[in-house]
Amino acid sequence: MAHPKRKTSKARKGKRRTHYKSEVPTYAVCSHCGEAHLWHRVCPNCGHYRGKPVIAEPQEAAE
Repeated sequence: MAHPKRKTSKARKGKRRTHYKSEVPTYAVCSHCGEAHLWHRVCPNCGHYRGKPVIAEPQEAAE
């Protein structure tokens, strides 16, 4: 089994890990209500996806 001959320095380790960064999620604007939502996801505000209703809007409780 292979073993390292020398300790990997912090600089070398950092150079190797330069591409290990998180990405900012892409947002889209809902064509129905105008709210921002994650791309390729149903709008949590109105329940529409690509202009079509997918989830029924929550009914307000009548008092």
